[in-house]
Amino acid sequence: MTTPLGKKIRTMIETGGPMPVSTYFTLCLADPEYGYYLNRDPLGRGGDFTTAPEVSQLFGELVGVFLIQAWQGHGRPEKTVLIEGGPGRGTMMADILNVIAQLAPDLHDGLSVALMETSPALRARQADTLTRHTNRIVWIDDIGAAPDGFTLFVANELFDAIATRQFVKAGTGFFERVVTLDDKGALTFGVSPARLDPAALPANWKTQADGTIFEPAPAREALMVRIAERLKTGGGSALIIDYGHLKSGFGDTLQAVRKHVFDPPLAHPGEADLTSHVDFSALAAAAQHEGAHVHPMMMQGAFLAGLGLGPRASQLGRGKSVETQQQIVAAARRLAGEGADEMGNLFKVLCVTHRSLALTPFDAED
Repeated sequence: MTTPLGKKIRTMIETGGPMPVSTYFTLCLADPEYGYYLNRDPLGRGGDFTTAPEVSQLFGELVGVFLIQAWQGHGRPEKTVLIEGGPGRGTMMADILNVIAQLAPDLHDGLSVALMETSPALRARQADTLTRHTNRIVWIDDIGAAPDGFTLFVANELFDAIATRQFVKAGTGFFERVVTLDDKGALTFGVSPARLDPAALPANWKTQADGTIFEPAPAREALMVRIAERLKTGGGSALIIDYGHLKSGFGDTLQAVRKHVFDPPLAHPGEADLTSHVDFSALAAAAQHEGAHVHPMMMQGAFLAGLGLGPRASQLGRGKSVETQQQIVAAARRLAGEGADEMGNLFKVLCVTHRSLALTPFDAED
């Protein structure tokens, strides 16, 4: 048995032929009838996955501290546009705004917020979460619709939800991976004749074994270009946090998550979250190509530690019950730890600015 979107995709393949993985990826998340994000809140215990802002307020607070520092480094502009891409339930933005109000009232006074969100269900959740701040918030579908001006852009787990392509090594080249139908009419993977230009591959591609997969993501790089262009025009900084790798390489990272466990990517189209790992090196190169300054990339654990995760967790737990203190410590460990179920090394952090300036912890002195 398949899902309503699975039936729709099967019909599309029957009439139009196999579709690239990137097309399948986009349909699963954003199909106007059955897309995963259309009418659901996927976060939390009752959903399919949990993001860092939902683990603890520590995450959003430290991101807020970083944004204040960036604003100060840029000369404390009187007016600032704060854009969040993929704001989830609005949890991180709520924590960011609370910190800004407490620590940088001048920034808070001149702040307007644009939430880049296409899901009606999540927009409703964000409005509930951010009720106290709605007088300064606009919702946008695309970064081009955000108000002009000096910009602070932040995104946590946005780029992994933008479709990637997949190419499979076969003989003398890499050919596009597609979704097609097997003899029984079920969705399955196949390979098309479309060949990737070798210039787009890592230098060691010829030594890879047949069946090796390469995942370019031009749609992700295109968004990074637009962010960099905005920063170059109006000034500002962008902070991007996601799971992925710091160097371009090979491997199949396409994955689906349903009810907090991994699910085969073709099993429940439209009813499971579909993602793949982000190539941070490709994003950095796209930003540099536009003339933006790219700070040294780092792991999420080091990023949070460099902003004071330990002292802030201690402060948060001071005077609380032993049970609450243990929960705070566990949350901090999940955010910054290096274990299999922890985020510290899996998630990477990229900071881009319109000009070179020192920002902690990216440019900390040794």
